[in-house]
Amino acid sequence: QRILRLAEMCRRLETEEEKVLPFYPSSLAECEQQKARRILEEIPNEPLVRAMQDYIGLERFWQRFNKAKLEEKALEQARAALANRNQDLRKLLQRYLAGVAINQKVPRDPQP
Repeated sequence: QRILRLAEMCRRLETEEEKVLPFYPSSLAECEQQKARRILEEIPNEPLVRAMQDYIGLERFWQRFNKAKLEEKALEQARAALANRNQDLRKLLQRYLAGVAINQKVPRDPQP
């Protein structure tokens, strides 16, 4: 209940893009979507299915949670790639500065 209440509060803070665009476009065909809707509208007979009905309101929460986790992983990978690129650039800069220092010490000797 607390998560649902917080989700309602956060809904007011969503951007227009978040309100309009779905997180995951469905990969089901139209007939498959209709069949899924019919199944969801049926009254459940099994106790487990009835218990799961209580958590349908959390579906949007889990979509957001999973999207945030995927973005977090993507940002971690991008950060690692940038750290590697930064390290490469630092090595190139050190070699350049070492070459400049050698040129200043011995300006008349040709460099190999």
